[in-house]
Amino acid sequence: MEPCNFSYRYFVELAYNGSPFCGWQIQSNAVTVQGTLKEAFSRIMREPVSLKGCGRTDTGVHAKKYVAHFDSEIFLNEQDCQDLCRKLNSYLRESIAVYKIYQVANNLHARFSAISRTYEYVISLEKNPLTFDFSYPLYDNLDVNQMNEACKILHEYTDFTCFSKSHTQTKTNFCTIQKAIWKREKNTLIFTIQANRFLRNMVRAIVGTMIEVGQHKISLDDFRRIIENKNRSEAGLSVPAKGLFLINVVY
Repeated sequence: MEPCNFSYRYFVELAYNGSPFCGWQIQSNAVTVQGTLKEAFSRIMREPVSLKGCGRTDTGVHAKKYVAHFDSEIFLNEQDCQDLCRKLNSYLRESIAVYKIYQVANNLHARFSAISRTYEYVISLEKNPLTFDFSYPLYDNLDVNQMNEACKILHEYTDFTCFSKSHTQTKTNFCTIQKAIWKREKNTLIFTIQANRFLRNMVRAIVGTMIEVGQHKISLDDFRRIIENKNRSEAGLSVPAKGLFLINVVY
């Protein structure tokens, strides 16, 4: 590691089990992923390190691929980055793994340069103690075909106020959904959704509403009306965070 008189920017690819954390963003008197990483990086690099993430994940949400960035006056070559990964993984708790660190252009931003993010939501259709902490147990006979018809409706809209947590500081509730699909794999039902951005609680609210479609509690026309009415109270309940995973970020 070689210090210089100007800063370099590095991307960090990592994964985490969100169960022990109060989300990504640093909070006072709460254990967060960002706070845990900041402490680890700063201790190992022996300088204050501030990490910016690709987005906020709520309490209990997991990430298979999360991207953050940090700036440093220290130049890290490829071997330095590998050594830093190894030291971080030895130091960090078992719920976080750092996979890759690499230098990027200084104008790249982990959050604002991302062009898409992909989430998965996992529903377990049978009782399974090995997946309980990472899926939502729901033993109903859901109509997956009807739920996928609801997915098609999502593509027709960009204003998803009805699926957003109320009273947030978000300037706009417009998102472009690029992919949305339900697939059954044995006794697991997986919802995959990709968009340019997501609102607070958006995926969990969409899943909760689509479950009601799959249960035939609401029709496809009802689903469309909920989106058009832009009223969070008309949409379904938010499903538990433990079934939600950020799986990819594209730049």
